[in-house]
Amino acid sequence: MLQRPDPFSAQCPTRQVLDRIGDKWAVLILIMLDRETLRFNELRRRIESISQKMLSQTLKSLERDGLVRREVFATVPVTVEYSLTDLGRTLAQTVQALTLWAERHIGAVQEAQRRYDRGETLLP
Repeated sequence: MLQRPDPFSAQCPTRQVLDRIGDKWAVLILIMLDRETLRFNELRRRIESISQKMLSQTLKSLERDGLVRREVFATVPVTVEYSLTDLGRTLAQTVQALTLWAERHIGAVQEAQRRYDRGETLLP
């Protein structure tokens, strides 16, 4: 009998996926690539404060997970474009839902942070 994944177990492989979607850079890359196919430097320009090293590492991880496609064109200099795979698009849809939640509730979150920082008790 096949056991259901248990993400609370340290050995559960679903944790890798949860770690990926919990990474802010991966989330931002998924959102950006859901809009359009982009080259490395264009991604770097559009995602403020991401380093070249972090962008490269994150893209490689997303590619390894089957979420991002890396396409190399034999030009001078070589052109590399990144896009989402079909699997990546399904995850991007889920990430978009989280993004919408954040946009709709940022005011409430910021107010809760201000109250917390002032030492006030948070009410439901």
